[in-house]
Amino acid sequence: TIRRFEDIQAWQEARVLASEIYRVTNSGDFARDFGLKDQIRRASVSVVSNIAEGFEKDSPREFVRFLRIAKGSAGEVKRNLCVTLDNGLLDENEFRCLYERASSISRLLAGFIKYLENSIEKNAVLNPQLAT
Repeated sequence: TIRRFEDIQAWQEARVLASEIYRVTNSGDFARDFGLKDQIRRASVSVVSNIAEGFEKDSPREFVRFLRIAKGSAGEVKRNLCVTLDNGLLDENEFRCLYERASSISRLLAGFIKYLENSIEKNAVLNPQLAT
């Protein structure tokens, strides 16, 4: 049962990802690439933030909208990770670990979105006022 946004597995994984992104961007050449460092940090924090913010909304549809934004931000993290690999800012192993975590979060969000959308549709049929 999910009672708080902290109970959501995707949020837990996204929190770890954001911490890992901050760790890798604090050292070496990455720390000196201010633009990319800022971009990937903001994207990773956006995943965590949008899951939490959406959960706090009073509307299941709004929650789904924020989960979609979080999923998009996970995609942005993956894209930025590719840029870091292409420019030698991360080694292959670190890249793979971070990329897989971001991909896993994206899959978790996709499944959660689908589950919520199905629940919204079911509730709309049973009680249209509950679907808002």
